[in-house]
Amino acid sequence: MRLRRAARVILFGAPGVGKGTQSERLLRRFPQLSSISSGDLLRHNVKQRTPLGIKVESTMKAGGLVPDDIILRLISNELNQRGWIHWGHPSGNVMTLSSSAVDAEMAAFVSSPAHARGYGQPRVNEDPSASFLLDGFPRTAAQADRLDEIVPINLAVSIKTPFEVIMERISGRWVHEPSGRVYNTTFNAPKVPGRDDVTGEPLVRRADDSEEVYRARWNKFQETSEPLLEHYARKGVLWEVEGTTSDEITPKLFREFERRFVEV
Repeated sequence: MRLRRAARVILFGAPGVGKGTQSERLLRRFPQLSSISSGDLLRHNVKQRTPLGIKVESTMKAGGLVPDDIILRLISNELNQRGWIHWGHPSGNVMTLSSSAVDAEMAAFVSSPAHARGYGQPRVNEDPSASFLLDGFPRTAAQADRLDEIVPINLAVSIKTPFEVIMERISGRWVHEPSGRVYNTTFNAPKVPGRDDVTGEPLVRRADDSEEVYRARWNKFQETSEPLLEHYARKGVLWEVEGTTSDEITPKLFREFERRFVEV
């Protein structure tokens, strides 16, 4: 299905709500949509030994939080390389990808956007081919404010499923640790209870799949997500969808997405 304008989308939801499933389904249905993951960008830069990758490698290995400025530069760089945003210059010219000044321009803007107005905000490509799902960022309202300086999100989807439903899913989840295969006794049960379908080896429960651990994660998400959702509500781009299963939510999401980006 073809888009008629660029879609710049973020999915929000509590852990276990099914954001990954909805992202995969959107990407399959709309080929013009790309996935941009802040985590993947970080890992790629570390692997390629880029200056940014070298800078954050020790932080990532120690399990620390990578600074927002770094994440924003990675996202900016990716969008710029794809031609989906264009950085301006005080002269009024648009910097080309071959310009060595692009990275310095980007760094100056990202590190202190409010003080870099002489360069102007990036120009955003509105062609449907410049459509993306942004995964892993932003997670706070402050991060959303910074992201707005670079690229305007035009659909923020909040996926809501009752706590009890998600807890039931998690309580039925079993994992084959060597392969990472995941089973669920309610909708994807192993052929032999407690055994991996492929190897026959025992399945285990994840340590963080307890109600106590999940409830703490749920409460933390509720605490941080409320101001973030309010941010996008003020922008007029927040859309909320409720359901108890991914199959219930997907048709609603498709209809809204098509209404905004496909229908004339």
